[in-house]
Amino acid sequence: MRRQPKRVNFTAKVGKEGRNKSLTLEEILNIFRDCGALLEGHFLLSSGLHSSQYLQCALVLQYPAHAEPFCALLAAPFQGEGIQVVVAPALGGIIVAHEVARALGARALFTERVEGRMTLRRGFQISPGERTLVVEDVLTTGGSTREVMATVEEQAGGVVGVGCLVDRSGGIHLGVKQHALLHLNILNYSPQACPLCQEGKPLMKPGSRQVRPEGG
Repeated sequence: MRRQPKRVNFTAKVGKEGRNKSLTLEEILNIFRDCGALLEGHFLLSSGLHSSQYLQCALVLQYPAHAEPFCALLAAPFQGEGIQVVVAPALGGIIVAHEVARALGARALFTERVEGRMTLRRGFQISPGERTLVVEDVLTTGGSTREVMATVEEQAGGVVGVGCLVDRSGGIHLGVKQHALLHLNILNYSPQACPLCQEGKPLMKPGSRQVRPEGG
């Protein structure tokens, strides 16, 4: 008799709102693979670190059939928190913010970097005291997430929590309620200590050129 794969409620933290919305870890990773979103190679991350693996969530989020249920699951633990605004850094978090906000009945905003500083543009505003959820596609060092949180606080908004599709940070805590759909243990390296650099493997910056997963 074939053993059935263990089902998980996306790290088992979704809570009672999401108990009936479970997928196996294998199923969710297969969706990333099928979309060509789990890449292998030598990558320069936005944090400045290097890695042998990269998750290009945009290749999954381009399909509304994936984006809507994934983000609904990400939103589930924040139901009942009175979230009024969902904010994400551009560009990677824009779709995540929109779909999570849809699930929570909130507004969706995004921040942009102007002259090296994260800010709200395009007439976006957060009113004092508005309960705000910050979301990302991938959490690595937490740097951009902290910048978005600071931007919200500059507007006198209240950051209630942080959510991301994939947490590859190794357990960073940001001082508020956190939830991730998927936790992955992927090694990151400083440029000075990167074994891939030492092996002479070409460095690629995702988004700056076409990158394909190794092995098809």
